Amino acid sequence: MIMRYRKGSRMSQAVVYGGLVHIAGQVSDDRKAGVEEQTADVLRKIDALLAEAGTNRSKLLAVNIFLPAIMDFDAMNSVYDVWIDPENPPARACVEARLADPNLRVEMTAVAAV
Repeated sequence: MIMRYRKGSRMSQAVVYGGLVHIAGQVSDDRKAGVEEQTADVLRKIDALLAEAGTNRSKLLAVNIFLPAIMDFDAMNSVYDVWIDPENPPARACVEARLADPNLRVEMTAVAAV
């Protein structure tokens, strides 16, 4: 069975199938905040979606991070490194990419076991 969470007309924020939860690209609600604050906001959203799907960050399998300015890599990691479960780090990619809104400083997707 496929479970969809926070469905909209274009997409679901999370989809569970085959024992995995796929989390859509998450961005901050505060588009004027710095990269650290936006990263913390995105990670809170991922935590909430993981909980809604019945799992948590210790079961993350993969995280993809998109930064419009790769020079923000260290600042983003200063928040991410505190958030991630050090005993269960996921596979991860981080790339420089233009985001939908020029005020966005970070976007993340994730996949976790349920």
